[in-house]
Amino acid sequence: MLSRLALGLLAGQAVSALPTISTKGSKFFTSDGNQFFLKGVAYQLTEDDPLAQPTQCALDAALMKELGANSIRVYHVDSTASHDDCMKTFDDAGIYIWLDLDTFSTYIMGPGIATPVWNSTMYEAYGQVMDAFHNYDNLAGFFVGNEVLTTAENSNAAPYVKAAGRDMKSYRDSKGYRNIPIGYSAADVPSLRPMLQNYLACGSNQSEALDFFGLNAYEWCGDSTFEQSGYQFLQQNASDYNIPIFFSETGCQTVKPRTFGDQAAILGSDMSGT
Repeated sequence: MLSRLALGLLAGQAVSALPTISTKGSKFFTSDGNQFFLKGVAYQLTEDDPLAQPTQCALDAALMKELGANSIRVYHVDSTASHDDCMKTFDDAGIYIWLDLDTFSTYIMGPGIATPVWNSTMYEAYGQVMDAFHNYDNLAGFFVGNEVLTTAENSNAAPYVKAAGRDMKSYRDSKGYRNIPIGYSAADVPSLRPMLQNYLACGSNQSEALDFFGLNAYEWCGDSTFEQSGYQFLQQNASDYNIPIFFSETGCQTVKPRTFGDQAAILGSDMSGT
């Protein structure tokens, strides 16, 4: 994952062994003072809430721990379900959760939504997800959107993403929750690079800016290299960024099987110091 790192309800009953995650400048840190480098997987293949399936969580967490993963990204959950078992299972395995606040019915913009929207109904739904997960110490961060902007033509959605981030940070603080980082996961659209990431991070008041920026990049295919894939330019765009930036998805959608050559660059000397 691109960076300096490589991306009430029943929650109140969870007891965690992991330190919490926060941001400081362009880095993530644990509450015990160590810089946090993200290594993980996207963890959702169907619409079903993967964090409400304890048996499957136990099987997957054991394999992820064996591989050295410390993070999973989950896209949609049912805020009314119990997540205690899965969250504890991942906590015991040393794995943090990066969770999207939206649901299939609360996209800012997406399938069937021609113009961007951010309203009180969406705000309340996002808040319900935050209420359900805020007290798990291995909840590392929330996303307010995923690939809301997919072309330069729908860049008018950017202010809505930023407004969602601002409002959910305000909601978090008004509830007295810990300072859980709140960010956005972007599609890798060259025509929006690096303007979108800079826009979402800017603001004279930190309450108006997002806490981190994730990028979904699918440029490294087959036997590519750090230079040929374009990752070199992604790193340059991130080098002076004022908040943490990381790959929230990586891979290749055209060449199979995946060779994972990109991971050597992401987790190695080419990018780890960005």
